[in-house]
Amino acid sequence: MTSTSDHPTPSSDEGTGDHAIIARQAIVDESRAVFGYELFDRSTAHHAHTAASDAALLFNALSYAGSEALVGRKTVFINCTHDSLVGGHLELIHPDKVVLEIPTLGPQATAEDIANRLPTFDALRQRGFRLAFNQNTLLPAYVSWLQHAAFIKLDLTAFKPELSGPLVKHVRLHAPKAQIVAEKVETAEQHERMALLGVKLFQGYWFAQPAIVKAKTIRPSQATIIQLINLVRQQASTADIEDLLKKDPTLSFNLLRFINSSGFGLSCEVTSFRHAVMILGLKKLFRWAALLLTTSRKDGAPAAVGQTAVVRGRLMELLAAELLPPEECDNAFVVGVFSLLDAMLGVPMDRALESVALPDSVQDALLHNRGVFAPFLDLTRACESGDDEAFARCADALHLSNHQVNMAHMNALIWAESLAAE
Repeated sequence: MTSTSDHPTPSSDEGTGDHAIIARQAIVDESRAVFGYELFDRSTAHHAHTAASDAALLFNALSYAGSEALVGRKTVFINCTHDSLVGGHLELIHPDKVVLEIPTLGPQATAEDIANRLPTFDALRQRGFRLAFNQNTLLPAYVSWLQHAAFIKLDLTAFKPELSGPLVKHVRLHAPKAQIVAEKVETAEQHERMALLGVKLFQGYWFAQPAIVKAKTIRPSQATIIQLINLVRQQASTADIEDLLKKDPTLSFNLLRFINSSGFGLSCEVTSFRHAVMILGLKKLFRWAALLLTTSRKDGAPAAVGQTAVVRGRLMELLAAELLPPEECDNAFVVGVFSLLDAMLGVPMDRALESVALPDSVQDALLHNRGVFAPFLDLTRACESGDDEAFARCADALHLSNHQVNMAHMNALIWAESLAAE
């Protein structure tokens, strides 16, 4: 596995607050094109590598850091503990996207301990995961593991240069289907030696040092997440779950961003809450919510800006119901609830929307203030401003009376207050 010298540690101001900090190091092919990235969790300094940290790393990579910016469409290599190999978090990702790096067992492991891991490896491969092992798996005791290897990583700092040839030959004899990755490549001589032996994948400082990706995160309140978990456990209807998603913009934002990440492996974009719930299904929705709960902060209560976003969403939904077809009302809600996403994330709106899939009509309203929802958003903002002239102008543009708008605004405020009180 990659040593601590390859793992950058966060500075004293990192790993706190609302940031997911993930390091990545490129794995390159013989032409130095990026084949994939190995990811390391840097959100907490000096933390132990556990099944929970494995789950958090994958979850943060997909839900928070914006997997397109982090790894694009490249293969992701994740270090795993044996406990994490049977974790529910693996059900949330597309197997084609991830290689699981698996360590050998401790020095006290018996032949029975080693053999007992084989059914787990077989089940993971049946689901489509590829497994990577290090050179310790070339020891005689682990020969049974090699049939499951898609990759063997050879740490060039772990053996003398003259052993390179015999080790490569051993891999090809006992794991003929496995690709060899030469890691900890730090010099041109090391690269050339392994390349002459036919190795085609390389990782190390000679090519790229691990780079830090620090992403702003917004996390729902734990109380809201627990409500979602309870709904799922009660096998609530899609409509009930959709109602809860409408309650908390941070919850719905994270769900849409997660389900549209490259790690989830969908061929089409999901742009509505109902569609997301139906595609994810109750079992995976439970897994997602449980992981979200474990990675959320205890003081993660929605700020005032989140409350305002909920009011906007409901107000736009009510106003749209006066003039637009029913199927457009959900999109009107999304426009309102995401209209403050830039404030919630602390980044420009165009950047905020890069990590979540939304219909073109919604994007047009949020980014360019145009399209069918733009006049509704203008009116919603006018309701907050106290500017009577702007209010009258926006209401007239939609041919809505003051009474209609004021009643809708009052109902939206009451609805948002009732949600906050639950």
